Amino acid sequence: QVQLVESGGGLVQAGGSLRLSCAASRSIFSINYMRWYRQAPGKQRELVALISRAGNTNYADSVKGRFTISRNNAKNTVDLQVNSLKPEDTAVYYCNAIIDLREYWGQGTQVTVSS
Repeated sequence: QVQLVESGGGLVQAGGSLRLSCAASRSIFSINYMRWYRQAPGKQRELVALISRAGNTNYADSVKGRFTISRNNAKNTVDLQVNSLKPEDTAVYYCNAIIDLREYWGQGTQVTVSS
């Protein structure tokens, strides 16, 4: 089991930046992939970025070059640096982990980008 707590969201103007953080209640060292998702109003939840244990990353096309995911296994955190924000990035951002085939989610952090 793990509890995930996101933080760092807020209201920013287009072009601005935020650093989202996900804190886990246990070691994430053994978790193969940590992921960030987002869900905009009226839309399905979508995968934004993922990072492997080895530090390999993958991003949705819509955020490539603007978002950077990182993990700190010593602190049990996974961060998402979001730059050059656009109004269409407005969403609730969620941290996700799969352990023993069970999926865990945080409560989410709201990111709102004004034009």
